[in-house]
Amino acid sequence: MGKTIITVAPTGAWPTKKDNPNVPLTPKEIAEDVFECYKAGAAIAHLHMRDDEGLGTMDKSKFEETVRLIKEKCDIVINCTTSGDLNATDETRQAHLKTIRPEMASYDCGSMNWQHSTVFLNTPSFLEELGKTMQEYGVKPEIEIFDAGMIYNAEYYVKKGILKAPLHYQFVLGAAGGTAATVENLVYLKNLIPQGSTWSALGIGRGHIPIMLATIAMGGHIRVGMEDNVMFAKGQLAESNKQFVERAANIIIQSGNEVATPDEAREILGLKK
Repeated sequence: MGKTIITVAPTGAWPTKKDNPNVPLTPKEIAEDVFECYKAGAAIAHLHMRDDEGLGTMDKSKFEETVRLIKEKCDIVINCTTSGDLNATDETRQAHLKTIRPEMASYDCGSMNWQHSTVFLNTPSFLEELGKTMQEYGVKPEIEIFDAGMIYNAEYYVKKGILKAPLHYQFVLGAAGGTAATVENLVYLKNLIPQGSTWSALGIGRGHIPIMLATIAMGGHIRVGMEDNVMFAKGQLAESNKQFVERAANIIIQSGNEVATPDEAREILGLKK
């Protein structure tokens, strides 16, 4: 039996209480939500922060408070975003890594036209600086892949010493401006990464379940949560992030695999606790 890691992404930078009143926004709400997801089988929590108006922020004090509250409750693997605010600077996007030293953080390996309305900018100079920061502070990059070119960017940074193999890839499918959430695209991207890599995938919106099912069948790990989908089913708002985790855990078990614990996830991904 294989071990499948469930990552929960409870908040993201965009969904609001108007989209779904159950989206956690404050440090206390996020911490309580993550604890419930941990009990349901999530091994990793991918964290975004919101300011007091509910907008995405890279305020390191919000990260520090949230992570402290989570660690008081459980030992889930902490994975912090480095891209929670399109107006953030290169400095504020990584400042929290130096104080929190999370086990993982996102590394968005290229730029893209985000939602066809603005630019999600990840310049070569920023990616080199971020890679060096992660190495210095012992943070494992989660290589976020929105299209195939980002895989080749990651290979370049490995050759340059900015990233260290083996890498862990997160395929983000269905973002407007990125690769569509189809099983064919997932298979294509998975076949591009080097042998010995680990990988996870998610489908945004209606692509959520097809990509989750295909990923489990292909031996990958999965991400669920309201960052990617505020609907649990067609016409049905999600009641909680725990609801997503419970469904994912049931599918993993029914497929003949086991749900990885946080410590098993650390072993699989080569993390330093």
